[in-house]
Amino acid sequence: MKDCYSVIKHLLITEKGTVLGTQNKYLFSVDRKANKVDIKLAVQEIYKVKVTAVNTMNVSGKKKRVRFKEGKTASWKKAIVTLAPGQSIEIA
Repeated sequence: MKDCYSVIKHLLITEKGTVLGTQNKYLFSVDRKANKVDIKLAVQEIYKVKVTAVNTMNVSGKKKRVRFKEGKTASWKKAIVTLAPGQSIEIA
């Protein structure tokens, strides 16, 4: 397993993320090369909680244009982590 802090980049605090928080699910931005097992172990080690499920998705970069130059934002990976009943992650 990789270093847990290199697998989990940060907790995403978005509208969708706060709605999922009521269902005991949390959104994370993760390393593109990380798999579900790495993500599960990293969340359990960092936050000291029991993870029951991990769903991942690759988010493709969007096309952007600044004046005459066209470009693209970076693609990234998102993970939805479901915790065991009674567990929670404190969002500061």
